[in-house]
Amino acid sequence: MRKILSVMLCLGLVGCATTMSQSIAPNRENLLKLSIGMTKDQALNIMGTKAFTAGGFNFVGGYNTAGPAVTITNPYRSEILQGKDKNLEVIYYVTDDKTGNGVITDDDLTPLVFDNGKLIGWGRSFLQDNAQKYEIRIR
Repeated sequence: MRKILSVMLCLGLVGCATTMSQSIAPNRENLLKLSIGMTKDQALNIMGTKAFTAGGFNFVGGYNTAGPAVTITNPYRSEILQGKDKNLEVIYYVTDDKTGNGVITDDDLTPLVFDNGKLIGWGRSFLQDNAQKYEIRIR
């Protein structure tokens, strides 16, 4: 009986942890619901605006396997990119965890690109193509 309780306790601890990948999965899924021409408000409504905590305690065999807890805001950040003849608003969402250590890098972000309040596209390559087209410098 004691062994069964121990196993159940261990499984409970492992099952309670939320990994970074599990936490950001809704952001990836919500990208599929976006449409060109949506207003900024419509896109934000779909992608979400609530912060969430990912990672944290996940003890397996006495070791923390989930890394540090990280609070992620939705959207993660935004910026206005100015070009010669065009200004684009870019809103970034965390959609990946390439390092696996809870540190958010630009490679983990998916940009949503707006022109005059309308969604014109999303994704890093889309942003880079438009930055080149409109002579916009991206940091």
